[in-house]
Amino acid sequence: MSQANDRARQRQDVGRYIDQALGRVAADLVIRNTRFLDVISGELISGDIAICGDRIVGTCESYQGQTEIDGRNLVVVPGFIDTHVHCESSLVTPLEFDRCVLPRGTTTAICDPHEIANVLGADGIRYFMRCAEQTCLDLRVQLSSCVPATHLETAGARLEADDLVALRDHPSVIGLAEFMNYPGLLAKAPEVVEKLAAFQGWHIDGHAPLVRGKDLNAYLACGICTCHETTSADEAREKLRKGMHVLIREGTVSKDLQALAPLLNANTSNAMGFCTDDRNPLDIAEQGHLDFLIRRAIELGIAPDDAYRAATWSAARAFGLRDRGLVAPGKRADLVLLSDYETCQVHSVISAGRPVTQELFAQRTPVPAVGLNSVQRAPVQAVDLKIPAQHRDGTVTVPVIGVSAGSIITEHRTLPVPVRQSEYQADPTADILKICVLERHGHSGDIGRGFVQGFGLKGGALASSVGHDSHNLCVLGTNDEDMAQAVNHLIGIGGGFAICVDGHIVAELPLPLAGLMSLQPYEQVRAQLTRLRDAVRNLGCVLPEPFLQLAFLPLPVIPHLKITDQGLVDVDRFCLLEAF
Repeated sequence: MSQANDRARQRQDVGRYIDQALGRVAADLVIRNTRFLDVISGELISGDIAICGDRIVGTCESYQGQTEIDGRNLVVVPGFIDTHVHCESSLVTPLEFDRCVLPRGTTTAICDPHEIANVLGADGIRYFMRCAEQTCLDLRVQLSSCVPATHLETAGARLEADDLVALRDHPSVIGLAEFMNYPGLLAKAPEVVEKLAAFQGWHIDGHAPLVRGKDLNAYLACGICTCHETTSADEAREKLRKGMHVLIREGTVSKDLQALAPLLNANTSNAMGFCTDDRNPLDIAEQGHLDFLIRRAIELGIAPDDAYRAATWSAARAFGLRDRGLVAPGKRADLVLLSDYETCQVHSVISAGRPVTQELFAQRTPVPAVGLNSVQRAPVQAVDLKIPAQHRDGTVTVPVIGVSAGSIITEHRTLPVPVRQSEYQADPTADILKICVLERHGHSGDIGRGFVQGFGLKGGALASSVGHDSHNLCVLGTNDEDMAQAVNHLIGIGGGFAICVDGHIVAELPLPLAGLMSLQPYEQVRAQLTRLRDAVRNLGCVLPEPFLQLAFLPLPVIPHLKITDQGLVDVDRFCLLEAF
């Protein structure tokens, strides 16, 4: 009976499409007297746009609508598609992410719930699927391929091929999310081969930083289609030549747009897209989302039609979303109305034929939070963070993680650090801080210890329960006492960000949902991030976004030197270092 009812409803819809396209009856919604971008030719075309339900049914002609929007002095372009995003990195729930980015023109977001999956496993992915059923934008949920990401860290969960196959029939799923374990692929690790084999014929996202030559050939031969980890024009050229769809990333920390923009032109825009990957609500509020990437690309000299093509039609084709990306009859009515085409100034947005308003968001059904007790670790003491040394006093040369603003690729530096009373010490005068990663899922209780340079901190400590990809507790600072206090504060509040100075917590952002996301509206999260940013600047920090920069230091699939709860990781050799 249900199938029969569905077929009858579909017949009725088709009849409505025909009648409204022919103008026999008024369309549900019409944008009158406007210009719209034909992303195929790059032309701006005059005419009305008629919409029936969630579908465009007419362009280039005159229409009457039951509801009409005056499009005079506006330019209409297809809705923007974020081709790779971790909603968790917005630090708010998917429903708040929806409310934050949809009014800025992002009508489709292809997310990898990799962060929550590494904490909660399949339950985390199912939470995102439930959210995708409620969001006003079209949230597509890729299935996290690397949980845990590597054997060099302790995650909260493990997902095998059968676990992922069991989830793939959900309507939000396109395929397998970013395949980060390229060393495992090249080595034909059995669990890697099993996952790739299970998703042959589905879309498989890539994650291939600095992978070149025959290694890249082998990676692509497995059916992997995209890469958002390309950071140089030369690397991008090779990937484009080999048929890979290059996704230009401009997140809060990783900023690749300036390096890759020179490659984006009329020829390549068919094989390039835009993504944010990790972008916090402070940046979204102050700069924008996909609209910012398009605006910035045009500022860098990219022809506007090429930038819009990459953000819409090209992105849709790369992920097999053939129902969108064009302002054309038969396509999904995801539209962005611009008050300024050259600078991508968003006037208003239509999502699936619905004008985006606060009333639209109010119609959603709330999704209960999960993972509210995910920080499973007893409090620590300062002595737990100490690094013993064989020498009593002096200096010893050790590996140091080198951080640069705007990059998640770190250097493997070798620098002298002081030793006092047979303990390695931080050296703020040389911008060398201690860093520790503490397992927080209740498994091993391990603590990895090391040093990092590049934050500029003169005092205090920063702690975070966001630590890609296993999301253990990460803390860095100038002294063990403040570091321990910051960690214990996060244990007490169930995760988040905290700054401790002289034994006092001076700023915080609670993230109780899996230790990754706030339960507050994004406006409140933005205000808390502003206070955190001000507090860390007062400590001398030179990085624009130190907490997200900290969050990437435990990521052992990004070159060159990283740290996990198991210790320092030489990513180039893909092994732990015996450093201390």
